[in-house]
This record gives sequence, structure tokens and C-alpha cells, in this order.
Amino acid sequence: MDELTQNYIDYLIIEKGLSENSLVSYSSDLAKYITFLEKNQIHDLNDVDTTVILAWLIDLAKKGLSAKSRARHIITIRGLYKFLIAEKKVAKSPVKDIDIPKTGLTLPKIMTIEEVATLLDAPDIRKPREMRNSAMMEIMYGAGLRVSELIALRLQDINLDANFVRVMGKGSKERIVPIGSKARAITQKWIKEGRSSHLKKISTPYLFVARAGKPMTRQSFWKIIKKYALLANISKNITPHTLRHSFATHLLEGGADLRSVQTMLGHSDISTTQIYTHISREYLIKMHQKYHPRN
Repeated sequence: MDELTQNYIDYLIIEKGLSENSLVSYSSDLAKYITFLEKNQIHDLNDVDTTVILAWLIDLAKKGLSAKSRARHIITIRGLYKFLIAEKKVAKSPVKDIDIPKTGLTLPKIMTIEEVATLLDAPDIRKPREMRNSAMMEIMYGAGLRVSELIALRLQDINLDANFVRVMGKGSKERIVPIGSKARAITQKWIKEGRSSHLKKISTPYLFVARAGKPMTRQSFWKIIKKYALLANISKNITPHTLRHSFATHLLEGGADLRSVQTMLGHSDISTTQIYTHISREYLIKMHQKYHPRN
């Protein structure tokens, strides 16, 4: 990584002709960024994703850097990845979704812990469909799932005794993710009380079902989120992915280590076997129980 960042500095000197003061600022920002990555055992710039960038920005904020200073750091790193993509050293930029308006720094949209609580408490779980909706939102936030992963869950994928779900993520990569007590309780209630009533004797392997036993669609779940955001008087533009971003942010802000959060999100290349070898299921559950606000 040091070699790549030095190549970028050389490019700024030779091709861009930046002033000495600008070079000092760029070099300082890059050094802090690389130090953060190495501290979190990331030694390849290709392994950085939006979650890592988010954790890095939180770290900068905790160190007292202003929004303006953090925005400058993002501009530096954005330039680095633009250069590395052009040089075919990395495949994509993890900062492309980070917006920097003139007024300051905007992170991916997230909800506060209080907003999430209000949203998740909005369904009337006395009704089977509302019970299903509640369980879906609790699991999405409780495990940080992608909406495609949530709607694809089958009954066999959830283990309520051990408090985890088995998720098939991008690239057919399987991972084990802990769920909190609230997600477990409402999902157990849905399976025991609501699901059979909702299905009306139709057989299906899917955990969460729509009409005629078919799995929920992304569009339908998006409408569910919008419905409860309205009931909860949340003015933000909430999407299913907002819950996933919020899951990661709340764990990181609470003090969870970056590698555990990455593993839960499925952003790393760790296979199912490596999950048990390098980051045990018990350790992930411990991290989740300690830092997730719905436990």
C-alpha cells in the first residue's frame, strides 16, 4: 500500500505540479488513512469497501476532526482511488457513494437508534401480516442483511436456538450472522403463530411469504418500509438499505471492531470455513450482543 500511495504522490508532483503545502497535506492524509487500514489488518486497497470508509470517517470524527477536515480527507482518498483505477491497480472506488457538498460531508443515509426503534415498533403484531413485517424489519436491522438476502431466507436458514441466520450473499458466498433477542422473539412468534395463518395450508420453504406462498419482492418490502416510516413520523427518505447502513454504523459507533462488522455484512472474502477458523461464531455473537442496540 505504501508503494501505491507513493506512486500517487509522484503522480501529483510530476503530472499535477501541486504546491509543497498541498503535497504535505495529501501525504499526511494518506499516511493517516494507511495507518488506519493497517491497524484494522487491511493490507490490500482492494479489500476496502464502504463499511471501511465509514469506520475511518467515524474514527476521524472521534479524533476531533471537523466536517471540513474530514471532507478534505475524502477528497484525498477519492483522488487516490481514481488514480489507482486508471492504473488498473484496484477494481473500484469505495468512496464513490460518499457525497461531499460545499457545506460539508455527507455520509450514506442512516437512521438514529431512536428512529430505528420507532420504526421497528410501528407494526401491530397482533395481525399475522404485521407480525411478518415486524420480523422482516427486525431481522434486516438485526443482521444487517441486503434486501435480496432477506426475501430469499428459508425456514431452514434460521436457527432460533443458537440465535443466527445463514445467509447466501453475493457470489453465492454463505455466511453466518447473529440476530438479537428482539429479532429472535418476533420471528419465533411469526413462525409459530402467524405464518401458517397467513399461508392458509399452502406449502413453501420461504421464511417470509407474500400471497399464494410466494417470496416477498424487493418492491413490496420497500413499500412496507415506507408505510411504517410514515406511521412513525420519520421524515427521512428511508429505504431497505438504510437499515443495513444503520446496522453497520450503530455497531461501529458503539465500539464493535471493524472485522466483525465486515464479516456480518458479508463484505469480506472470508469463506464459511474461515468464519469458524478466524472469527468464531461465539465471538461474533458476543460482539453483536454487546454493541447492537436491539439486544
